[in-house]
Amino acid sequence: MSAAAVEHPFEQPTLLEAADLISDRLPGHRVEIIGSEITVTPPADAPHSRALTRIMAALIAAGLQGDGSEVHQAVGVWLPDGPSAYAIPDLSVTDADIDDHVIEYNCYDPAAFRLVLEVTSSNLGDDLKKKPSAYASAGIPVYVVVDRRNRRVLVLTEPCDGEYRVHAVHRPGQVFVLPASIGAAVTLEVDAVLGPEK
Repeated sequence: MSAAAVEHPFEQPTLLEAADLISDRLPGHRVEIIGSEITVTPPADAPHSRALTRIMAALIAAGLQGDGSEVHQAVGVWLPDGPSAYAIPDLSVTDADIDDHVIEYNCYDPAAFRLVLEVTSSNLGDDLKKKPSAYASAGIPVYVVVDRRNRRVLVLTEPCDGEYRVHAVHRPGQVFVLPASIGAAVTLEVDAVLGPEK
């Protein structure tokens, strides 16, 4: 005698639920939902952290950590490219009242962001392909990519229709100024941001 198979309904988790499960199973990893896809980035290495520290110090020295603006690491931005899309940029400059702009899931309205910055690691394709479109669609005025593999710093501005219209590429030996729209004049040296070549 054989027993009939019993069917158990199986509900697919939502993207947010799946992202939570992955976060629980991979402590220290950064889990994001960009363009209806979950992306997972391993913990940063020391050179990645050094680049962030150098840039953060320059932003704070320029007066961006004050009454009108704040500098943050790993603060989530809610994205308009999906029902539950969000990214966690390595560094951001936001309006000082960002606490008033929580949307959900500890992520904030992109209107509160003046600049987002990513330092590349194993997720180079995300930082150079997926995120420019996502951040531009969100209307974030400035997106900076510290591209360690290709030894350059990209400054993308003027978001329109899901893309940044202006791409400035800065290479070793160059000095550049971030757009004044972030709230202060910030001058950076590519060599100092990238650190020594390996």
